[in-house]
Amino acid sequence: MTAAVADRRTVRRPLPAAPRWWADLAGVAAGLSLLVVTALWTADRGVQELLSGPATGLTSAGRLTGLLSADLMLVQVVLMARVPLIERSFGQDRIARWHRLAGFTSFDLLLAHVALTVLGYAGTARQGVLAETWDLVVTYPGMLLATAALALLVLVVVTSVRAARRRLRYESWHLLHLYAYLGIALALPHQLWTGADFVDSTAARAYWWTVYLLALGSVLLFRLGLPAWRSLRHRVEVAAVVPEAPGITSVWLRGRHLHRLPVRAGQFFNWRFLDGPGWSRAHPYSLSAPPSGDLMRITVKQLGDDSSRVAALRPGTKVLLEGPYGRLTGEHWRGGGVTMLACGVGITPLLALLWELPYAPGHAVLLYRARTPEELAFRAELDRIAAERGVVVHHLVGPRARRPSWLPAYAEGLSDVEALRRLSPEIAGHDVYLCGPDGWVDAVRAATRAAGVPNGHVHYERFAC
Repeated sequence: MTAAVADRRTVRRPLPAAPRWWADLAGVAAGLSLLVVTALWTADRGVQELLSGPATGLTSAGRLTGLLSADLMLVQVVLMARVPLIERSFGQDRIARWHRLAGFTSFDLLLAHVALTVLGYAGTARQGVLAETWDLVVTYPGMLLATAALALLVLVVVTSVRAARRRLRYESWHLLHLYAYLGIALALPHQLWTGADFVDSTAARAYWWTVYLLALGSVLLFRLGLPAWRSLRHRVEVAAVVPEAPGITSVWLRGRHLHRLPVRAGQFFNWRFLDGPGWSRAHPYSLSAPPSGDLMRITVKQLGDDSSRVAALRPGTKVLLEGPYGRLTGEHWRGGGVTMLACGVGITPLLALLWELPYAPGHAVLLYRARTPEELAFRAELDRIAAERGVVVHHLVGPRARRPSWLPAYAEGLSDVEALRRLSPEIAGHDVYLCGPDGWVDAVRAATRAAGVPNGHVHYERFAC
């Protein structure tokens, strides 16, 4: 299968770039949705009720926090619906950060909604908080479902806290995270049956139905429909499994009309291998060789149960794909020199980029970091690309430095910036591509800034690695 890499030098047709104004429009739309919700609350006497007395004021504040929480939940859904224009405008890492911020903010507002509403109702009814909570849950339409929704969202948020996330396998966390969709669905009847905005305001009903249907349509079309269509159209299956280094395995995939996939080197797909239990869990793996003819390649490091299964895949195993995703592509390359820095399996998307970008011989530098010589993947292929494309390849092998650094321990006599300038003397004028563990990427970014590389010329995407 390695012979199939021979034609990687051909540049694939670029994807049409997302209009620059699209990113601004998407951000404005998200902010505008919160303003619309606040305006609808104001039009429904929200401010007057807020100032009319303690109990009524608490209830009105609870209504506003609940509406803002619901709106942010729907923003989250759209953010993670894999809408192509949003993906290409912002990239997975930025979207994931915003998704996390919107999620925790929405949850805080939800807790405020519950507390303020219970206190307001208890004050109006002149009874204790516990008694009022019980009455709300068992007597108001949709409240039992809303309580179940709250419990599910608490589960999702608690398991998304970084300390808890580190203790969970990716497979377990991903499964738990899907309960957020169920939580949002269970909360809807409460808003329909008892929400003042739905019951009293035609404009509010029109707005909420629109945003709910928009969020649902985004999920159905881009998370389910488009991946299903592409999987059926291209009929991808495993062609061969090739060990690259200890714990690192390449999977060659074949299918129909793969050259028509709108994918660039550096991007990734979410993959489901139909090889038995666990097939339903998707995992993001970057292409280490973009489609050429009827073949493409991914490379996987064994980090968990599902990634370990990849090494045992059999030729002929059917594959479902979702994507492509990611912005670590040649669309950002300005046409001059390029420096690429990879750590471990981070070589995967950068190798594909090295084959695709049409740089001149001698105008590309690869710095490849690994702990041991055995962990260097694609040795023969990198030797070949060095010979054929004039890439300057530096292998940086050894244990970690004692200080925070992207260099191995043996280079501790050099500063990160000095080493970068020695290994890639023209780096200040290059486009720089990075892929590796988060801490390592942060160390490289600090060194590139100190070496005079503008931030806009440094390209990385944590979720693509």
